[in-house]
Amino acid sequence: MHGKRLALAMMMACAGFGATAKPAQAAVSATESVKIDKARIDAALAAMVADGRAAGTSALIWQDGREVYFGTAGMADRAAKRPMRRDTIAQIYSMTKPVTGVALMQLWEAGKFRLDDPLVNYLPEYAAMRVYAGKDAAGQPRYVPAERPISVRDILRHTAGFAYGAGPTPAHHAYVAAEPLALTISLAEASKRLANVPMLYQPGTQWEYSIAVDVQAALVEKLSGQPFAEYVRTHIFEPLGMTETAWRQPDAWLPRFAAMNVKKDGKLVQQPAAEAQTLNFKDHALTPGGFGLASTLDDYSRFARMLLNGGTLDGARILKPSTVKLMATDQLDPAITERAWLPGKGAVGFGFDFAVRKSPPQTAGENRGAVGEFFWDGMASTLFWVDPANKLTAVFFVQTIPYDGTLHRDFRAAVYGPDYKGPADD
Repeated sequence: MHGKRLALAMMMACAGFGATAKPAQAAVSATESVKIDKARIDAALAAMVADGRAAGTSALIWQDGREVYFGTAGMADRAAKRPMRRDTIAQIYSMTKPVTGVALMQLWEAGKFRLDDPLVNYLPEYAAMRVYAGKDAAGQPRYVPAERPISVRDILRHTAGFAYGAGPTPAHHAYVAAEPLALTISLAEASKRLANVPMLYQPGTQWEYSIAVDVQAALVEKLSGQPFAEYVRTHIFEPLGMTETAWRQPDAWLPRFAAMNVKKDGKLVQQPAAEAQTLNFKDHALTPGGFGLASTLDDYSRFARMLLNGGTLDGARILKPSTVKLMATDQLDPAITERAWLPGKGAVGFGFDFAVRKSPPQTAGENRGAVGEFFWDGMASTLFWVDPANKLTAVFFVQTIPYDGTLHRDFRAAVYGPDYKGPADD
């Protein structure tokens, strides 16, 4: 039962509740480059620990092709009195999703699919999808056929109509009963289970964070002919030198693993080591596209820097600059007005597996950032972003559940300054 509860928690690992190539910079230009204030960031990280929102924190920032900040505060494991270090390994949950998106877009570059192709062209289980349409006069659920096929673009921008765990409707109940993210099944089986679950809404009509990125992973397997984890390792991690990022870690890495902390009754409670072992140190069949990776600051920073550089890092070409720009461009039609909690991220749209900042911060309480940045985060409150206007990437690690957006607000204010609004919207 513990495994089932953990799988359910992971499938709800949503991020909200989360020298640059010229083509990737075309839409933004900084009015004044951000100056990193180490003392201000150090103080912000320390405050997160002091006020009980985090057991330990760490951050790494690169700007203009060089490291401009590294710092830590607090403990990776309070019980063992082990401090946060540069080589601490953290569970990044939904920060797995951009990695999956990059893998799928590599196959797009190879001509394996078109963005507006029906998903059913490649995964035939999605041939006859049904959509929940409320209840009839007798109180029984109504289901209607999908008005159009789910497209590959839909699964990249969270407009497919899928659920992502428990909720108020019979479609949510059917999702939970199907257990499409059980750790004991393959990605192919996960996709088949999902295809038998009614959708929450018609494809393309709403933004709803969902299991769609795990469908992306199943599609990577189908199109590449390789197991998903193997494809990511050989096409992304190894070329980038990300040697300490994986779904399943060697036992030798366990002493560097950060403990997870869950807030209960206002206080953080450190979880048993068995939690991390179940997710990252035990063999299981599922290699999800939407969660499950653990990484270090330096490893994930290499991924972020590759994106900032238009798809290249240290001579390794992962994507074309134009593909990075496409992923970092808002893909939501203005007619898609139902966007769940996405507006809580600020003045953003959504690209392919990234939120995309479209306007300067509109209120004093909104996260600081620059127009044109793209980012995502994870259930344990981790965060990264890519800021082409300031030629900057930032990676922030913490292991706090439930997701605490105040940590991101304070970290961003420390990086940019509390009054920063960035370049104007063009």
